[in-house]
Amino acid sequence: MKKYFSLVTFSHTIFAMPFAFIGFFLAVTTTNHTFSALKLAMMLLCMVFARSAAMAFNRYLDRHIDAKNPRTKVRDIPAGRITAKAALTFTMVNCLLFIGTTWYINPLCFYLSPVALLVVLGYSATKRFTFLCHLVLGLGLSLAPIGAYLVVTGAFATLPILFSASVLCWVSGFDIIYALQDEDFDREEKLHSIPVFLGKVNALRLSTFLHVLSAVFVVLPIFLTPVGWPYYVGLLVFCSMLVYQHSLVKPHDLSRVNFAFMTTNGIASVVFALCFLIDRLWIR
Repeated sequence: MKKYFSLVTFSHTIFAMPFAFIGFFLAVTTTNHTFSALKLAMMLLCMVFARSAAMAFNRYLDRHIDAKNPRTKVRDIPAGRITAKAALTFTMVNCLLFIGTTWYINPLCFYLSPVALLVVLGYSATKRFTFLCHLVLGLGLSLAPIGAYLVVTGAFATLPILFSASVLCWVSGFDIIYALQDEDFDREEKLHSIPVFLGKVNALRLSTFLHVLSAVFVVLPIFLTPVGWPYYVGLLVFCSMLVYQHSLVKPHDLSRVNFAFMTTNGIASVVFALCFLIDRLWIR
């Protein structure tokens, strides 16, 4: 179990999971649907299965690339802790469990489940042919709030889409920063990324622009639904972490990329989600 937790980098659930809770409780508090512990459990299972499938497939597909990259050769498959066959089997099992779980939720979630898997699994291949791979990753994680909203309501709405748009821009932005570490390696291996396409300076500028958009999208719900002071606190922390993240990384100094990637983004998502949930209780 410990090996598979390492394979799917379980600690990275700190990015999308908080926004799944936002989507779920947004639906509970802004519609006539009531809270259901069963639906919450189903939502959590879907998140775990989809993310586990995506990460395991990424490690499987990138195993030969990872073995060449000094930064990634310690990952589980290149290091020999898990076989490629085991990783692929793990991927398929989680895909089936994800689809099966959506079948018990509602018809729309079930019908859209292959589309969701196509997005989250398809990301792994995109750096082989497009520098927009970061946006595809952002799109995959952005399914969390709208997907959780669909679990409760079985229908689309504007508010969860705004949060999904924020996640798309936020994740794409910090993935560009993370990819700065591999610019030289990616160029040598003819892999595609924003840093390879634009260079470090312009890549950071694009990341900044995406994070500004992310902040805009979490501000817009203020005009569509009542919010209290906890939401503003969460908004302040989220935006402050975005600004702080960019203060840590410079084109000529990437020594703090991992801190910017994991710590600041983890704080941003968790604190914002907690403030959102407190706000929902405050409003009610």
